[in-house]
Amino acid sequence: MTKRVAAIDCGTNSLRLLVADVDVARRTLTDLERRMEIVRLGQGVDATGMLAPEALDRTLRMLAEYAKQIAAADVTAVRMVATSATRDARNAADFSAGVQRALGITPEVISGSEEARLSFAGATAELAADAKTEGPHPVPPYLVVDIGGGSTEFVLGGNGLEGATDLAAISVDIGCVRLTERHLHADPPTAAQVQAATADIDRALDDVAATIAVPDARTLVGLAGSVTTVTAIALGLPFYDPARTHHARISAASVHAVTGQLLGQTREQRAAIGSMHPGRVDIIGAGALVLDRVMQRFGFAELVASEHDILDGIAWALAAGG
Repeated sequence: MTKRVAAIDCGTNSLRLLVADVDVARRTLTDLERRMEIVRLGQGVDATGMLAPEALDRTLRMLAEYAKQIAAADVTAVRMVATSATRDARNAADFSAGVQRALGITPEVISGSEEARLSFAGATAELAADAKTEGPHPVPPYLVVDIGGGSTEFVLGGNGLEGATDLAAISVDIGCVRLTERHLHADPPTAAQVQAATADIDRALDDVAATIAVPDARTLVGLAGSVTTVTAIALGLPFYDPARTHHARISAASVHAVTGQLLGQTREQRAAIGSMHPGRVDIIGAGALVLDRVMQRFGFAELVASEHDILDGIAWALAAGG
């Protein structure tokens, strides 16, 4: 049975909406509307512990626009989740009240473990279906790495939706916005700044290694804008094309080369890249560095990029009634 649902994901850097028809039994998710805006809700949260008034205003104005689209789509259920920035902010209640006014629902400020479960389900539901077809395909267990603005989630699990109930996961504070605000201040970043960011990442990866049996993973699946942007650049795309980046396989050597390129460029040079979203220009270097260090540290030769992530996980959960 197909259900029409609306899922909203509010992260540290971006706000995203998915309206989709979902059939859990057939394992199909059909987009009706998928959009993303850079609202930078987490602007300055790492330093101040507060959501900035201008960031709140940007986010709530866009949510009011989303509310109109949701009403027109005649959905059966709506769910909004908020992640790292609102977990960290002392004035998260102001955000929740604003969302209630805009959407008529209360946002769920989810835990890192729930974020991991939803991200894993969204990223791997189709991979599990693909595994039933002939030819090369990603093989479980999967290590799903979701590089966000404030944090990065690492999730190890088995097959698709079923595997999302039995996971090993950890969330660490090495998101692309957070690392940029902490370390990468020059244009382009200095070698010392990159070294400091790398040390920060590597300390977090020590925690990952101590928590998750990463060597058990047979496929690395990368999520979110940093990963898909690096993928688009590695593929040499003249403009961003999610149909090309979704489930693309990128080698560790290509990720390393793109990371070096981005960290060595000025903001103006990065902005001139055809596949670069304007809202990612100032933070993409940090996001690429996280991905590069993950692949180097844990010895992954290849990455499978996914356009489907926590947003799709929310939609699957809504359709299943969970």
